[in-house]
Amino acid sequence: MDPHIKAFLDEQAAAAAGQPAPPPLDQLPAELVRAGYTMQRSAQNQGAPKDVETRDLTVGGADGPIPARLYTPAGAPAVTPGLVYFHGGGFVIGDLDSHDGHCRRLAKYAGIRVIAIDYRLAPEHPFPAGHDDALAATKWVFDHAAELGIDAKRIAVGGCSAGGNLAASVSIDLKGDAQRKLAFQLLLYPGIWPDELTQSRKDLDGPLLTKEVMTWFEKNLAADGHPQAHRANLGSKADVAGTPPALVVTAGYDPLKDEGRDYAARLIAAGVKATHVQHDDMVHDFYILGDVSPKVDEIARDTAAFLKAALA
Repeated sequence: MDPHIKAFLDEQAAAAAGQPAPPPLDQLPAELVRAGYTMQRSAQNQGAPKDVETRDLTVGGADGPIPARLYTPAGAPAVTPGLVYFHGGGFVIGDLDSHDGHCRRLAKYAGIRVIAIDYRLAPEHPFPAGHDDALAATKWVFDHAAELGIDAKRIAVGGCSAGGNLAASVSIDLKGDAQRKLAFQLLLYPGIWPDELTQSRKDLDGPLLTKEVMTWFEKNLAADGHPQAHRANLGSKADVAGTPPALVVTAGYDPLKDEGRDYAARLIAAGVKATHVQHDDMVHDFYILGDVSPKVDEIARDTAAFLKAALA
């Protein structure tokens, strides 16, 4: 494991050792968990680039306007490619602020505009609200690309963890839309919710993403048994043929690593140009741990360079 991240995790474990055990997640209100997550992750990403202009706005969601944030790197031309980005957090936590530093890095290092979408969260808005918002917001960006300074012919979707699931799902949903043709999908340690438990989900209980947390996410999302559950459970029945080229990034110390690897393989088998990169010494959520390890910024630059080339 990356030594800086290991030291960070060891510090957290030492601090927790002297405290009473926290109550089970099921006994905590989702708003409290969200607030703690955003505060923690924002504090761990203060070193993100500052020379990126941000503008908060609203975009069309599936059931009315939803918040979004547009990132424009300093000195950007009037029109650039664009990335529609969905934050992680198991469809329950995470927001524009928890992933702000990460979006700043992508915008600056790729030299493109990034628009982060604050889709509705479970349990207040159970499945498929978040997926519906992600699809509606992506369509909205295509339809308003000119006023955003985005080239409608060079729009990508992307996301991390649950956001990676949303980006993959939107890529499938839009593949038959001739007017809104996605150029790329950026899937960062995506939660695919495969048909069967992968070996990494069986073997790994953390760090950061534990079995208790994943169970809590799935319970709150309430996708199981829903007639549209296939939009979240992107297992072998998901028809990925015809989706845009992809970069799938996984982390060695992440329960989701096997499903990300397998999804990339399925894309390739379906004729999609896909690249899988695994960072063996990284953990889940590493892209938003920018202040914890200098390697996060290095990987972010590599990821952005790949994205920039794909949208050139």
